[in-house]
Amino acid sequence: MKVYYSPDVFESEKPVVATMGTFDGVHLGHQTILKRLKESARELQGESVVVTFHPHPRLVLSPQDGSIQLLQTLEERIVSMQALGIDKLVVIPFTLEFSNWSSEKFIQNILVSRLKIRHLIIGYDHQFGKDRNGGLSELRQAGPANHFTVEEIPAHLIQDNAISSTRIRKALECGNLKAAYEGLGYSYELTGRVVHGDHRGRTIGFPTANVELLSELKLIPANGVYAVEVIFLNQKFQGMLNIGLKPTFGENKRTIEVHLFNFNLNMYDEQLCIRFKHRIRDEQKFNSVEELKAQLRQDQETCFRLLS
Repeated sequence: MKVYYSPDVFESEKPVVATMGTFDGVHLGHQTILKRLKESARELQGESVVVTFHPHPRLVLSPQDGSIQLLQTLEERIVSMQALGIDKLVVIPFTLEFSNWSSEKFIQNILVSRLKIRHLIIGYDHQFGKDRNGGLSELRQAGPANHFTVEEIPAHLIQDNAISSTRIRKALECGNLKAAYEGLGYSYELTGRVVHGDHRGRTIGFPTANVELLSELKLIPANGVYAVEVIFLNQKFQGMLNIGLKPTFGENKRTIEVHLFNFNLNMYDEQLCIRFKHRIRDEQKFNSVEELKAQLRQDQETCFRLLS
């Protein structure tokens, strides 16, 4: 898959079949649209092209909100699109100036002049342009004069399970991995770098890697203990992960710590990817370190059983 970080440099010698959207999470609803995109590109002997935006529009339009958390970074979105077999990805820088473009200007400047689309596929009730004033009717009106056709994916194909990035975010914030998986179609992931912590885990028999996320905008699931898979140096490991404040030790800084089973490699300053498989329990405060150690042994047995 070729990635263009500006529509100005896009080029194609084949008919362009495109879709557009933020695609945060590339969830099952998005995947339905992308599957049809690829089918249509094959039918026209063309290329499948996804138009997306970075940064997330809400970060530009409502920066004072500060509440937006992403299911995927741009880099993760690129990996997902590539895995799905998309031919080309166009990343449009989303700025305040761009946000004031009318739908007519977007159609002419991007879809027609830059991409020269032959066919456009959009999700049900897709809206775009300043004040979201563009939609299916505007696209179909512009199509004949500009030699492109428009196809809308019916609502029932992408909304049967009320799939949305917002709903998936809410599920993860509650620690509901099952609901998140049902929307995403894959296990939620965090990517980070291993940094030095307080090394307390080693003293109680459960050494942990402290993970610092690569993006502060990435959504972190609810506090608690999870059974996870970890990809490290292109190898897959199993383990248990804790997200929280470590109340037993009186701390108040939220951390992400993962203990890998049967593992003794040095991980400091290395990057790893965490895949959330099961939520074991809530974070809790213990009366003593011995009580905590007993619970950790039980958690480990639970994780072994679930991951096997």
